[in-house]
Amino acid sequence: MTVEEYLEQPVLWPITKAGFLRIPPEPKTKQEMKLSTGSLLALALAPAISAQAAGKGKDKTPTRPNVIFIYADDLGFGDLECYGAKNVETPNVNRLAANGIRFTNGYATAATSTPSRYSMLTGEYAWRKPGTDVAAGNAGMIIRPEQFTIADVFKSAGYATAAFGKWHLGLGDKTAEQDWNAPLATGPNDLGFDYSYIMAATADRVPCVFIENGSVANYDPSAPIEVSYQRNFPGEPTGRANPELLYNLKPSHGHDMSIVNGISRIGYMKGGGKALWKDENIADSITAHAVNFINQHKKEPFFMYFATNDVHVPRFPHERFRGKNKMGLRGDAIVQFDWTVGQIMAALEKAGLSKNTLIILSSDNGPVVDDGYADRAEELLNGHSPTGNLRGGKYSAFEGGTRIPLIVHWPAQIKGAQESNTLVSQIDWLASMAKLVGARIPKGAAPDSYNYLDNLIGRANEDRPWIIEQASNHTLSVRTRNWKYIEGSDGGKMITWGPKIETGYAPVPQLYNMSDETEQVDVAAKNPQKVFELERILRKVRTQTLRIRRPSVKK
Repeated sequence: MTVEEYLEQPVLWPITKAGFLRIPPEPKTKQEMKLSTGSLLALALAPAISAQAAGKGKDKTPTRPNVIFIYADDLGFGDLECYGAKNVETPNVNRLAANGIRFTNGYATAATSTPSRYSMLTGEYAWRKPGTDVAAGNAGMIIRPEQFTIADVFKSAGYATAAFGKWHLGLGDKTAEQDWNAPLATGPNDLGFDYSYIMAATADRVPCVFIENGSVANYDPSAPIEVSYQRNFPGEPTGRANPELLYNLKPSHGHDMSIVNGISRIGYMKGGGKALWKDENIADSITAHAVNFINQHKKEPFFMYFATNDVHVPRFPHERFRGKNKMGLRGDAIVQFDWTVGQIMAALEKAGLSKNTLIILSSDNGPVVDDGYADRAEELLNGHSPTGNLRGGKYSAFEGGTRIPLIVHWPAQIKGAQESNTLVSQIDWLASMAKLVGARIPKGAAPDSYNYLDNLIGRANEDRPWIIEQASNHTLSVRTRNWKYIEGSDGGKMITWGPKIETGYAPVPQLYNMSDETEQVDVAAKNPQKVFELERILRKVRTQTLRIRRPSVKK
């Protein structure tokens, strides 16, 4: 069955967990058959499985694809073995690539975490909304409950939905006003997720507790939690004042405030008690909860957003991974990430779901080596290049900031190892998934997202006409098939607070011919017409007066 045939299968209306009532085959348009996003009913696209395939004289119950986003943190274009990494083995990710599509021109929307996650989950560029820079651990929720998200896409189509791991998009209604000792006013469960087990921000930021469905997991009433990003609490030690208490990791720059698990953090925290995480158990914890979700929902379609902390700092993987890689803790963290992928795959296989589960594995932005802790990541690279042959890295306007690994795996529809150099962006995941499950996107929602499902699953190789990239200082770039334009901006040539990363900032526009992906020669002066053309694209995208016109796009 082709993808096109799959997408044209009869709609099923769920009425119970066990069975479905088929709508009589009356002549209706596809538009008429779609449900509004706010409906309590759900539609399902169901490929019929033949009697021969079932091995019996009657058909099996039709199924819809499960969908899992595996979202790594700070994992670079060159960090995986299947992308050319020589100093680390990633057999589980390799297996996804060997039975799926490995993209070489896949992009996050931003070179830092919060804006890239915001854009991917909402289908709206983060630079359109104030307050989407890297969020503090006590930030109020950046995505508001009234916004339509990718979780809403799946929920409207009858899927069970869940979010695991790193959140970093704020919690509660207002910044610094959360009561961490009671249920939070707002969280992922208000954004289309049925279940959530998350970290408020990053592992290097307080609060260092897991949040389960809006409340601190394993809450300890004997140790009430207080959080501040302004001042320390009286009597609480810090990494700056009490380095002797840093028995696991010491900071290289910044990261010298409250101490949890022998590691100092960004921000101040008091309390937590039994609820405090141990960094070495973070991957195990979120993976165990994700596997449990798979097992609980194996008889119904589900969407899972699985956002790991690896390979973000502080890198302190479980002891069974430590010391196994010659690149030290950063290499060990990559191996731990690969292990989590293997656990998810094993759970799917055990449940008989691996064939009809669509897995999209990617990263939120490019890599950074020394990002605040003395883990010897720079000294132990041993020839490894986290960005591959790309210039820049996390935070940067150069390609290393936003070009990321992207692997799509769906054995029911994708056969054998494929490589694609098609230009694709995470901004389009929302509209593409809506196409996959037959969901409608409300008017005004996901304004920057387009349906490129066929590209993702290997049925087409239509370049996105342009990719918009955002650096940490909000500098925007335009990438097309042959060119890369970086707008003029203020800022130094290097990141100033520690990482040895070129920013890509310059007071005048830059232009690079992408036949040389290393972006070494600025050809703006020799190509003023091309500069003008790409400036115009950016200007019109900013003002929302330019849209991608594709006959297949239906929102």
